[in-house]
Amino acid sequence: MSTADRIDAYPTRTIAGFGVRAGHPLPFGATPVPGGINFSVYSDRATRMWLVLFEAGAPQPLAELEFPAEFRTGSVFAMTVFGLDEEDLEYGFRAEGPFDPEHGDRFDPDQVLTDPYARLISGRDVWGSPPDRDRPCPYRSRLVREDFDWGDDAPPRTATEELVLYELHVRGFTRHPSSRVSAPGTFAGMREKIPYLRDLGVNCVELMPVFEFDEHDNPRSDPATGTPLTDYWGYNTVGFFAPKAGYAATGRFGMQADEFKTLVKELHAAGIEVILDVVFNHTAEGNEQGPTISFRGLDNATYYMLTPEGHYYNFSGTGNTVNCNHPVVRDFILDCLRHWVSEYHVDGFRFDLAAILDRAPDGTPLASPPLVEQLAHDPVLRHCKLIAEAWDAAGLYEVGSFPAYGRWAEWNGKYRDTVRRFLKGDEGTVGELATRLVGSPDLYQGRGTAASVNFVTAHDGFTLHDLVSYDTKHNEANGEGNADGANDNHSWNCGIEGPTDDPEVLRLRGRQMKNALAILLTSQGVPMLLAGDELARTQAGNNNTYCQDNELSWLDWGLLETNADLHRFVRGLIAFRYAHPLLRGADHPGGEVSWHGVRAWQPDWSPDSRLLAVLRSGHSGGDEQIYVAMNAHWEPHDLELPRPRPGTAWHLVADTAATTPYDLHEPGTEPPLEEPGRYRIAPRSTVILLAR
Repeated sequence: MSTADRIDAYPTRTIAGFGVRAGHPLPFGATPVPGGINFSVYSDRATRMWLVLFEAGAPQPLAELEFPAEFRTGSVFAMTVFGLDEEDLEYGFRAEGPFDPEHGDRFDPDQVLTDPYARLISGRDVWGSPPDRDRPCPYRSRLVREDFDWGDDAPPRTATEELVLYELHVRGFTRHPSSRVSAPGTFAGMREKIPYLRDLGVNCVELMPVFEFDEHDNPRSDPATGTPLTDYWGYNTVGFFAPKAGYAATGRFGMQADEFKTLVKELHAAGIEVILDVVFNHTAEGNEQGPTISFRGLDNATYYMLTPEGHYYNFSGTGNTVNCNHPVVRDFILDCLRHWVSEYHVDGFRFDLAAILDRAPDGTPLASPPLVEQLAHDPVLRHCKLIAEAWDAAGLYEVGSFPAYGRWAEWNGKYRDTVRRFLKGDEGTVGELATRLVGSPDLYQGRGTAASVNFVTAHDGFTLHDLVSYDTKHNEANGEGNADGANDNHSWNCGIEGPTDDPEVLRLRGRQMKNALAILLTSQGVPMLLAGDELARTQAGNNNTYCQDNELSWLDWGLLETNADLHRFVRGLIAFRYAHPLLRGADHPGGEVSWHGVRAWQPDWSPDSRLLAVLRSGHSGGDEQIYVAMNAHWEPHDLELPRPRPGTAWHLVADTAATTPYDLHEPGTEPPLEEPGRYRIAPRSTVILLAR
């Protein structure tokens, strides 16, 4: 008997005109098998289940195949269907069961549901195209051919403490006409900007959500223009296994998977890792008034946290909360991440509102959350970076206490707030600033500096330009009466709110931006830049552009010429960081760090102090020394410098108060100080010295 004769590649019965046989319960989703496609879907409470087949793009189903009772194994319905053309196939499920919201059940057999494991989703194939809300199953599941040629692609596997992260929005990065790419706003467009990323020096991009979502999922309009607003950021996931078709120039042809894989492959070839921002805390289905897309219609009580009365807990602030520590949901999340690592070769994940991953089904925080532990020890995810946004919308704040299991890093919100307050000139910040500069040992003792992802700005909040240009948020265009977005921004407009022609204010703003970047890129921990901050990108004071698919959010590449001095400064700082391992140590420093004030060896820790200097020294006599002085005072100071090691002298790396090109010197070209033992630091400026 041949191998082919032993394969179950033949039907055992006919349903709705298609040959079928009992399927394999695992893996979930739609999987090509010899002669057909295996469909498998989980539902514990469903009493009946149908597979709904469509020809691609057809308004009505081609056929509906009910799963026979004997095709159910436990809580899994599985069936192999023969004779299908997988490239011309779309599908969904219908599930029948009790509609009893008080007990968690919301089955509706009239709804055609998206497969939670769908590898591709149709319906949002071109960004911004009008949605057809009337078609059965607006988000239809599709298969993807796994025939991409990865060649010799290998992940860079850069040590976490060696990373310089660059957070960007795929569409916003190249959508502006000034990007001059062939396919603006797409994965293909981003590929054309890889030389820019390499030249800037970043070695890891953190992509805002690229899982399939519906950009039309926003009922609001701009109150001034009446223009409909969008779900631009994409934090309302529709398909967790599917790359967003609207981010692909080839999405209309169903080739978004290959286009994204090509982007990852070329980034890897350039030595740049890829981290995905993932959203497992909530879904696009929202609360009781939201649409039934997938999970709600398949097994609401399994996938969502519900109150004893059957309502949705809302720890995410978006209407529902995923029941992350239910065993079935844990497996779903793990399967999803394994999929992106194995099929798309991504290098890590940043978890939105990750504190929700710590909650039990009733919302109680868990000391040892099984999902967080499972992700830390999973063999497929062994080399992935795992980064937690260690808080949620319901007040659970775990910065410094997120369960790490030796693997997890965190967005360090305390670093952001401390640096912002210091730059403003707030009292009582110098002591905490010192702790943040050396990797926040108060938060991450025993976990090392790589546990701290340091940032001053991120997508959620002001850009760096706006941080120094606005005292308050200006979110009126979001249609929420300026009530959305954070109010505690620790920002300062440098004397005038918003745009100005005042040369003194503009010079101060430029200096403040450089101060923030100099502090960030000389701190221990993992620095993260917000895309466009190196070009002084503005959002006109809007600190919550989640709904703004326009020039408010898009990166204007004309700024590369307008603000060439800032770009040069950032590029040089990144090169300086790479050139000096002292700034990238994985361990929290001990005796090799000393603190200084206006007088050497005499730091001023008093509440009204606004100046701090740090000296980093290598372990052996031949190692280098780096001195960074940060003056948030509105007055200059004559610094007494600590004496460098014998045979060396202080050389000037950067002075944010100097004009270009004297504000930063390229590695190896730093000039010696004219007065070796002292340096006059200007008001609100930062100075970096190197002993050599």
